[in-house]
Amino acid sequence: MVEAVNHVQPRFEILGVVADHADRDLLTRRGATLLGSVDDLVGGSITDVPSDAAVVVAVGDPASRLALADRLAAAGYGVAPALVHPAATVGADVRLGDGAVLAAGAHVTTNVTIGRHVQVNVGAVVSHDSVIGDHATLSPGVLVNGSVHAGEGVFLGTGAIVTPGRTIGRWAVIGAGAVVIRDVPEGITATGVPARWT
Repeated sequence: MVEAVNHVQPRFEILGVVADHADRDLLTRRGATLLGSVDDLVGGSITDVPSDAAVVVAVGDPASRLALADRLAAAGYGVAPALVHPAATVGADVRLGDGAVLAAGAHVTTNVTIGRHVQVNVGAVVSHDSVIGDHATLSPGVLVNGSVHAGEGVFLGTGAIVTPGRTIGRWAVIGAGAVVIRDVPEGITATGVPARWT
């Protein structure tokens, strides 16, 4: 993502990757440097990263992303600005929180607020007048119709559809391919067409 942004307009210096579990072969093929683990970074044993470096938290699970972001902030690391892939589209009057990531093919229309550390994956759509809370994840192919409010930590599975005007409570999980036609309470897992829960 950062490479794609820099290809269009150089903005960032990539210092390296911090990961507890990394595919070293993939990193080598990408020309990326594994700096060490998260413990190494917050513990200060990675010495070639300045304390004012900004960090992109690229973890799919919303709760893990929140915990990691909090841990890095407590260690004094800043949050990277929102990253928007050059192949994503962003309309007028869109507010993107720090650390938000919009992948290739993501579409955000107009009058939308996307919180901190939100991930809008490949081909996901967020339509007009919607609010996506901090740390939410929109998996590939998600369709969020207009005037939707998704609370903090919401996880929308691949291909999920949220119909207009719905509210999804904090930390709810919407299964892959589910169609949300009514409001979803917080902490609920909803699956199916239409989405159901017990």
